[in-house]
Amino acid sequence: MKPAIAFFDFDGTITRRDTLFEIIRFQKGDAALYAGLALLAPALVMMKCKLISKQKAKEIVLQYFFRNMPVDEFRDKCAAFCRDKLPGLIRETAEQEIKQHISKGHRVVVVTASAQEWVKPWADCIGIECIGTQLEIRDARVTGRINGINCNGEEKVRRIREKYDLPAFGDIYAYGDTSGDKPMLQMATFGYFRKF
Repeated sequence: MKPAIAFFDFDGTITRRDTLFEIIRFQKGDAALYAGLALLAPALVMMKCKLISKQKAKEIVLQYFFRNMPVDEFRDKCAAFCRDKLPGLIRETAEQEIKQHISKGHRVVVVTASAQEWVKPWADCIGIECIGTQLEIRDARVTGRINGINCNGEEKVRRIREKYDLPAFGDIYAYGDTSGDKPMLQMATFGYFRKF
């Protein structure tokens, strides 16, 4: 019998809110977050109006808050976020669903547009795998740019197929909450949209 595998989106599916702004708040504080968002509002409006891509808007935000930050410091603070803040943002029903899959011996993978740095430490702690957006690192510093493509939409499916031999699995489960998750849900045997 082939094993089963379950793919979970992260922001809005496992968590109650988007973690990009939460990681900024955790690392930089409320005042810096709100001041930055006020300055970046034109770029965010342009993204909403589809004048710039989501990836470009995300890079503008990441560059503003994290450009030139030493990568070791950034990763240490991300690990602290996963330990101290993230548990309070997790949906209990999503966590129970993950535990249920694990108890049945299914592989469980978070597939997220968020950077791996602030998701993977949490995933490692509960014994699941993580595919996330990869940040560009140069000279041991965060550049604020994305290395490759933001892990969203069709890129989620591409990254899944790159890492996993899907025909080797029996049932494939997928959970998501936005249009960016729909290609992943359509790939699954059982796709759940906004289940939690």
